[in-house]
Amino acid sequence: MQIFHRNNRDLNADTRRLYATYEIAYTAADFAAGVAFLIGSVLFFWDSLENIAVVFFIMGSVLFVAKPALRLGREVHLYRMG
Repeated sequence: MQIFHRNNRDLNADTRRLYATYEIAYTAADFAAGVAFLIGSVLFFWDSLENIAVVFFIMGSVLFVAKPALRLGREVHLYRMG
């Protein structure tokens, strides 16, 4: 079995369920990162809220880093399932 091969997700019902679970987590992280950056951008309109805006940008950045980590975790998990 090759890692990152698209057929790994269709081996059986368990791999399909695992793939779907990771895709939901990936999409949630992507959406949350976008929302965090949007909120951070809006907060930058007010000088008094710049520090909070920076926190939202950092949260968005962490979520963007989580996305490839989720993909790698999914592939390793699928690989271990065989």
